[in-house]
Amino acid sequence: MLRIVFAVVWLLLSVWLVIWVGEGLFGVNQRQSILPFSGEDTLGGPIFIGVAWGLLLTFGGMFLGLGRRRKPRGEVQIGVGTIVEISRTGLTVNDVPQYDLFIRVTPTTGDEFIGQLRMLVDASDFSALQIGQPLAVRYSATDQDTVELADPHDPAVRDALLQWRIDRGLVDPSQVRARTTGTQVPASVLEVRPTGRRREGQSELALRVLMAPEGAATWEADTTVFVYPQAISHLQVGAPIWAFYRREDPQTVAVTIEKEAGR
Repeated sequence: MLRIVFAVVWLLLSVWLVIWVGEGLFGVNQRQSILPFSGEDTLGGPIFIGVAWGLLLTFGGMFLGLGRRRKPRGEVQIGVGTIVEISRTGLTVNDVPQYDLFIRVTPTTGDEFIGQLRMLVDASDFSALQIGQPLAVRYSATDQDTVELADPHDPAVRDALLQWRIDRGLVDPSQVRARTTGTQVPASVLEVRPTGRRREGQSELALRVLMAPEGAATWEADTTVFVYPQAISHLQVGAPIWAFYRREDPQTVAVTIEKEAGR
């Protein structure tokens, strides 16, 4: 409600200033005006209103949507949301445009909600933002208007993203134990073939990989992985990747592009 009041007052002041400037440029009788607090004998009026307009724009920007909060209030939790909408705000900082990302978050308890994430996005990074893409976020169950990006290097964030993939079938059930409790080792892609399956905007690839743990013999294993289209180039023949396996079952392998901390 308060935001609406500020917006209405700011718009009224803007209209007043536009009319005042128009009368000054095109008016025949400069001594008379249709506006209150204007005219030859009330020069302080336009000054006062101009100052009020500027102060409201500067300090009331958060109510007008120009300076929206970037951090949620209250007790913050870690979760995974999916992008449902991306839009430009019109603001550019050092040639880097600002975007509003609207993210659908499914909390551990309660109904899902859509929160807003406002951020600067370089042109080279914008292509990586896709509708439906999952993002690890920090959110408050009591303040759902705003979310913020979670630190991808935080182990809790990695666990949340992994569980999101498992819950949506993006990790084969037979690979879950290897992926969650297995040993991570370097590997290389020997063969790659699309299976034709798609899920959550990702395509499934069938891989044959060469497992190469340090100080141990190498071996080959077959596996599958769901990846976004922009990540397929990282899984071409000869590409170095990381793989997880359990010592009692070296043929059941789960793969990833990045090495995880603590592994």
